[in-house]
Amino acid sequence: MKIAVIGSGYVGLVAGACFADTGNDVACVDIDEKKIENLKNGILPIYEPGLSDLIERNTQSERLKFTTNLKESVENSEIIFIAVGTPQDEDGSADLSHVLSVAKGIGQHMNCPKIIVDKSTVPVGTAALVTKTIKEYTKHDFEVVSNPEFLKEGAAIDDFLKPDRVVVGVSSERAERTMRELYAPFVRTNNPILVMDVPSAEMTKYAANAMLATRISFMNEVANLCEKVGANIDSVRVGIGTDSRIGMPFLFPGIGYGGSCFPKDVQALIRTAKEHGVDLRVSKSVEEVNFDQKESIVKKIVAHYGNKNITGMTFGVWGLAFKPQTDDVREAPALVVCEQLINLGAKIQAFDPEALETFKIAFGNNPKITYHESNYAAINGADALIICTEWNAFRQPDFNRIKSSLKSPIVFDGRNIFSLNEMKKMGITYYSVGRPTVS
Repeated sequence: MKIAVIGSGYVGLVAGACFADTGNDVACVDIDEKKIENLKNGILPIYEPGLSDLIERNTQSERLKFTTNLKESVENSEIIFIAVGTPQDEDGSADLSHVLSVAKGIGQHMNCPKIIVDKSTVPVGTAALVTKTIKEYTKHDFEVVSNPEFLKEGAAIDDFLKPDRVVVGVSSERAERTMRELYAPFVRTNNPILVMDVPSAEMTKYAANAMLATRISFMNEVANLCEKVGANIDSVRVGIGTDSRIGMPFLFPGIGYGGSCFPKDVQALIRTAKEHGVDLRVSKSVEEVNFDQKESIVKKIVAHYGNKNITGMTFGVWGLAFKPQTDDVREAPALVVCEQLINLGAKIQAFDPEALETFKIAFGNNPKITYHESNYAAINGADALIICTEWNAFRQPDFNRIKSSLKSPIVFDGRNIFSLNEMKKMGITYYSVGRPTVS
């Protein structure tokens, strides 16, 4: 098939590369000339394991190309995916200006019947708005399909090539046949293609992310209670996760979720509900718990030092991305932790395997934060170590080196990556989430 993917960000690049890898001719389109030029030269705007190799292989085979020419891409494609950003407005709703701008461009350049696919995360009713917009500029036949993405950053290639399900919202048998044919190579193990009406498909993405976010916030509240009553969240997690009705995924406590999906999607769902007179009290609480949880590690730091002023102290921070295997720092807990500690007068020495540059951009220039090229360099001479992201490279460090690098052997672990027994054995004062403090 001939496919255009409009928007060469995270979703667009992954989708375009994976569709090309199954033999389709794909044009990835973006208005950012510098981004397109970089992509032609093999320079990616994001870090995602496996994506660089996939793009290189398919550009060399001439199945994948990058362009700023929307007109040519629309005219030459049978299926057009809209994969531009839907940033969050101040009121929590999704900003659809980019989506509707693309819809206008598609309508202006349409030369024959097309299938338009909303791949961006959009609220219920967006397909209808896209349809209305395109109709203003063309008389050609077309259908707008909803096909939300369910990609986990750090595992997006596997998620796309081997999805646990594909959700497709259509209004015609023709569109259903086309989408089934397109996704057939990815579901050869009989994972389902779930075909439904368009509004249900649009709602499914928000509902799924809100459910996962709810599990995280629920576990963080339980972890906080465990700290008060002397229970261990590690044991509690196994105790409830082995219930087949619950399961183990997304039951790990920590210092809150971040990224491009959960915060934005939960808030957009709340906003959509409000517009229709529905008060999503559980989802509101999920957001409130998540915000508070990002501050929890700072509260432990202040409490440890006797609530005295920590002005002049230095903290080494391991992990800046919102999760491992990505350079994405959007809504990352580390942003909150570093900002609050600096506001309290502390200094930060930071390290992340992939997110140093993106964090610098998001956090802005501040003389009280320095960035280092290794995790050990970031704790040299620091008063304590703070862990904000559970990168595998942090899980089995040289604890003797940690002790010799820090002024005092103190670790505040926001991701529970170390064993309580190991910390006790090493003589490290250790604070984690939902577990007894080791001192």
